[in-house]
Amino acid sequence: MNDFIFYFKMGLYHVLDLKGYDHILFLIVLAVVYQFKQWKKVLWLITLFTIGHSITLTLAVFGILNVRSDWIEFLIPLTIFITGLMNIMTAKKASVGKENQNLFFALFFGLIHGLGFSNYFKIMIGKTSSKLIPLLEFAVGVEAAQIIIVVGILLIGTLAQSILGVNRRDWILVTSSIVVGFALQMMFNRVFW
Repeated sequence: MNDFIFYFKMGLYHVLDLKGYDHILFLIVLAVVYQFKQWKKVLWLITLFTIGHSITLTLAVFGILNVRSDWIEFLIPLTIFITGLMNIMTAKKASVGKENQNLFFALFFGLIHGLGFSNYFKIMIGKTSSKLIPLLEFAVGVEAAQIIIVVGILLIGTLAQSILGVNRRDWILVTSSIVVGFALQMMFNRVFW
């Protein structure tokens, strides 16, 4: 049980750590196009990201996949930028129910994000014989943290739209634009060529 708690907390803090806010930014641009009433799609969104994240993390931990860390450090903000830019370009459509592209982004870009933590995770588990159980426990922590963040995003969006009167299109445009600005800065800081 202590091992479960350790790896669960590691997954939880991996996402909730404000020093590594790239994960939070990605979740913001993924979830900003959704509303609470779309909870099934939102659950799929979170789960698809965790699946993508877990696949590449597992492949890296078992030594099957090895990608240069400077590439990954650049690709992560690029995924945030692309998702945010797509939100901006399709904000009008998203405001009338076209959010399926972000389900694809969650899975596909989750594959890239999973590599961002692989080196640290390999150090954490060391040479333990059973790596699969810690990976699963870590994934449960990641999933829980993502639920916390996405519920927060949906709550803020609901308050902005219902109490402050912000229309859904503007909510998507402004939020995505702010995140795109952060992503651009991160990309410039992580250029590897």
